[in-house]
Amino acid sequence: MKLSTYTKLTLLVFTILFAGCKQKKDTTTLKLAHGLDPSHPVHKAMVYMAEELEKESGGKMNIEIYPSGQLGGEQQCVELLQIGSLAITKVSAAVLESFTPNYQVLGLPYVFRSREHHFNVMDGPIGEEFLNSTEQFNIKGLCFYDAGFRSFYSVNKPINNQEDLKGLKIRVQKSITAMNMVKAMGGSPTPISWGELYTALQSGVVDGAENNPPSLHTSRHYEVCKYYTLNEHTCVPDVIIISTVVWNKLSEQEQKWLKAAAEKSVSKERELWRQAEEHALEIVKDAGMEIIIPDKEPFMKMVEPVYEAYKCQPEIYDLIQRIRNTK
Repeated sequence: MKLSTYTKLTLLVFTILFAGCKQKKDTTTLKLAHGLDPSHPVHKAMVYMAEELEKESGGKMNIEIYPSGQLGGEQQCVELLQIGSLAITKVSAAVLESFTPNYQVLGLPYVFRSREHHFNVMDGPIGEEFLNSTEQFNIKGLCFYDAGFRSFYSVNKPINNQEDLKGLKIRVQKSITAMNMVKAMGGSPTPISWGELYTALQSGVVDGAENNPPSLHTSRHYEVCKYYTLNEHTCVPDVIIISTVVWNKLSEQEQKWLKAAAEKSVSKERELWRQAEEHALEIVKDAGMEIIIPDKEPFMKMVEPVYEAYKCQPEIYDLIQRIRNTK
């Protein structure tokens, strides 16, 4: 494993001060770090997980949380986790594509028909397969958190149907899957960094973008964009991951306590996320943004070729079919 310069420079400090797992008398302390603000629903769910772990273990285990990038960004946290200097962090499932190709399936458009379908897949045997699929890289998934559905928003032209996407320059993440999706719908995918997007929308470099309601709100893109079309094309979850270096040092009972606390936090996070979405939609609507509820079926038909392209990869194609066949 190749470490970044940042990690090499700070590894000694973290090893001395922030060991991923440490035991003091009868207490095991796990270090959890992430880049989100304490007001974020995911952070609040992590706090709940820490509280539940303390209850489950009768005070024999606890989690120390370092939010807001205190111990580094997402990449640095993953690297520190892999070597055991950090116990737990949060990543988007898209980040794990670089470790196992199967994770790219979770970013395919309309692979999830609804939020209920998404939860049924992630809470079932397919979700468990994903969580265990990165252990050879010292990464083990504990649970999935809801990160909402992504939808299109635009500056001047409303997107009432898939036809309205034709010719529009839509900002996407630097992802082949995302680019292929927008192309299949007739749009022109334009990769731009998140930090530059506000200016790109304002100056006309792109005509629109796509994301979930809380991100639209916190980014203040609603100040520039007039329309938000809730076509809900993708639903890429977040993953709470733990270092296998740390996990394997825990006793079987400690592992059970931690897994139970993580699973309990899933329901809490989903409720917190629902509340955040409702609040975000209220804010952008009050600010004058028009909320459009389109017929999703035409959008779904447009992206079928994206699935067919995976027929040459039997393992991934079979996974797609298993997910789509889940009730």
